[in-house]
Amino acid sequence: MRAPPSSGTLLDVTELHQDGRAGIDAALVRRLIAQQFPQWADLPVTPVAVDGWDNRTYRLGPELTARLPTAESYVAAVDKEHTWLPRLAPELPVEIPEAVAKGEPGLGYPHPWAVRRWISGETASARTVHDLDEFARSVAAFVLALQSVDATGGPLAGAHSFYRGASLEHYHDETVEALAVLKGRVDTALCREVWDAALSASWDGPPVWFHGDIAGGNLLVRDGRLSAVIDFGTSGVGDPACDLVIAYTFFTGRSRAIFRDAVAQDDATWARARGWALWKALITYDTSAASRQVLDEVLTDHQADA
Repeated sequence: MRAPPSSGTLLDVTELHQDGRAGIDAALVRRLIAQQFPQWADLPVTPVAVDGWDNRTYRLGPELTARLPTAESYVAAVDKEHTWLPRLAPELPVEIPEAVAKGEPGLGYPHPWAVRRWISGETASARTVHDLDEFARSVAAFVLALQSVDATGGPLAGAHSFYRGASLEHYHDETVEALAVLKGRVDTALCREVWDAALSASWDGPPVWFHGDIAGGNLLVRDGRLSAVIDFGTSGVGDPACDLVIAYTFFTGRSRAIFRDAVAQDDATWARARGWALWKALITYDTSAASRQVLDEVLTDHQADA
């Protein structure tokens, strides 16, 4: 199976929930639980229906999950989330994952892993969200609440966040290479204009908390409304522009305008947000129809703001 171009990509569910991916299966999880947490050894272990790339997640009875990194590059999130989720939770307007226990390498599995409290809900989509305008306001409220949390001592953006929250310069070469590959298929001149504008709009404020992957797959809905935000593996403190990308990947038209107004970020932050969305759309252009739509939305928005 091809590797994703970056952390936080939710690929086709039929690819991801196959038991045994990355050498992790339910039998291994049962053995790890029995060895390290015998109090839960009798609980059934089943793969979740919708899984991401960075971790394999299993239901552990009705109330818990076991979450195992699929590669070394995702391991930093285990300690980070175990430390910071309990500190963030009281400050946020919706539920976030609750760290219950931390597992150790064992039985041939080489990484630390996590036990979390199960959060019920459906991932956000046009089908599950009842009122997109209200949902836009709720997501904006979450972003603002997260930014307002005291960032003192928080994990500065870097490799652990896959450079979300850091300078877009980290992905400059990758973006330029993608533009060269896509020459003649996309408006490379306009794309480069968007990218250059993003690079020149550097972040000069104090670091604030960001989630790093606010996307439909990490937003849970109950009764049509935002009820939880999950997967803080790319979170940290730094530039919050990456958390605005959902404006182009999920919202459109009126709902995007509502989100933009409610989240109240300055023009420079929006320029960097378009840079983040552009980079991801370009490097996934050949594998995702959604990425082609995102690219169109970003270019149109840039021209409107020019």
